[in-house]
Parts: sequence; C-alpha cells; structure tokens
Amino acid sequence: MATAVRISESLVQNARKYSKIDHRSLTGQIEHWASIGKCAEENPDLTYDLIKEIFIGIEELNSGEKTEYKFG
Repeated sequence: MATAVRISESLVQNARKYSKIDHRSLTGQIEHWASIGKCAEENPDLTYDLIKEIFIGIEELNSGEKTEYKFG
C-alpha cells in the first residue's frame, strides 16, 4: 500500500535527474536511495560499491541467475 510523504523539492529535483540517468521512475530512484541508505546504516563497514554488488546479486538470484562462485 502506497503512503504519501512530504520531501524537499531539492531532493525531488535530484532524484528526478538521477532517475533519468539510471532509467528508474522518480519513485523508484527515491526507493533505491532509501534502500542503499538503510543498508549502509545497518552495515557501516560496507562500501557503497559492495552494497550495490550485494543488491545486484540478490536481484540475479531472484531472477533465477544462479552460478557457482569460483574462488581464486
């Protein structure tokens, strides 16, 4: 269920710009930033790049792309 929230116009403008770059809806971009921020707060030792790779891996698993990781 969707909930309306008030956010600053500057955040909306930045999200609109990045949503076009990343090919997301405005809502999708704000949700993406919220997910990244939540994960970063819960895991302060992780870098942005590692968080992004984790999200990519989760999406690949959810899409059925499963390959065995080879060490070395």
